[in-house]
Amino acid sequence: MKAETFLSDDYRPAEDEPFMNERQLEYFRRKLLNWKDDLLSDSRDTIESLQGNTRNIPDVADRASEETDRALELRTRDRQRKLVAKIDAALRRIDEGEYGYCEVTGEPISLKRLDARPIATMSLEAQERHERREKVHRDD
Repeated sequence: MKAETFLSDDYRPAEDEPFMNERQLEYFRRKLLNWKDDLLSDSRDTIESLQGNTRNIPDVADRASEETDRALELRTRDRQRKLVAKIDAALRRIDEGEYGYCEVTGEPISLKRLDARPIATMSLEAQERHERREKVHRDD
């Protein structure tokens, strides 16, 4: 990746540079890839842990506690699997030149929002409108 050569570890996207220039795109690509690597590493650790913990526990309460822990861990991994899919979608948007733009309005998503939530697909305003509409329909 040629862009990596001019991106230092202390680089932060700034509002006064062209939106989604090469440096910004590479910054977000790296951020997304590092996040994905962390999630996949955690998943591998969980799989190894679950495979290693198939022991027979005679005490019913201890066994129930372990099953609850296991179910919680699997739910967490499922959420992380969905997150990896969102990260992959964000990486695709970078490749396609669509990253950083609201899928509803087409306007740029703020750099602060993208830095905090690099998988964001909507501007803060569009996200808030979407959540208000969802809440109204849920209350019906």
